[in-house]
Amino acid sequence: MRELTVELPKPMIEVRGKPVLQHIVEGLRDAGIREFFIIVGYRADAVQNFFGDGSRYKIAIQYATQVVQDGTGRVVDIARNFAENSAFILSYGDILVDPQNYKSIVDLPDDIEAITTVTRGKDVGKGGAAFLNERMELVDLREKSKPGEASSPWYNAGIYAFRPSIFEFAAKLKPSPRSEYELTDAIRDLAHSDKKVKALELTGEWADVRDPEILARLNRA
Repeated sequence: MRELTVELPKPMIEVRGKPVLQHIVEGLRDAGIREFFIIVGYRADAVQNFFGDGSRYKIAIQYATQVVQDGTGRVVDIARNFAENSAFILSYGDILVDPQNYKSIVDLPDDIEAITTVTRGKDVGKGGAAFLNERMELVDLREKSKPGEASSPWYNAGIYAFRPSIFEFAAKLKPSPRSEYELTDAIRDLAHSDKKVKALELTGEWADVRDPEILARLNRA
């Protein structure tokens, strides 16, 4: 995003008159979530000054800072004290979806340990390829596949529901070839254990607001 993020972190870039993160917060709130934990880093003040304690949105917000940008797997561990023994939703801060999807994500059935959202028709070289069985259960998850590797029509859509068991698997992560601790590795390990990880196909609009072209397309729509 270059010059668009000189003064703002990417989640605070506006799409259709609102920061991306506001779309996410309001969508989760309308699905019944009332307690939020926002992990900030670059230009944290822009996020905290905008949302405050959340009372303006009729929610409660806590904040924490990811000091070292060493991957999404480390972010989960930062949320351990906030989540405690409760199930929780995790969303990346640059993902836009049809708000109706949040209602499906917050309903985590008793026999499922985690939900990972998926969508079709995306370039898995820019994200995670999800491999599913006929029951829409996750069997593998590979981050940024290279040409020639096994392909899948399912793209990891960046919103999850977890039980606290995810913390155990995140704590065991080793750095990936990108020298980052990948959340997707922890989810794959969870799926390879005796825990069931279900995939939920999102409906309607989905966008990873990662470059100016996507931003321009969203604001034209």
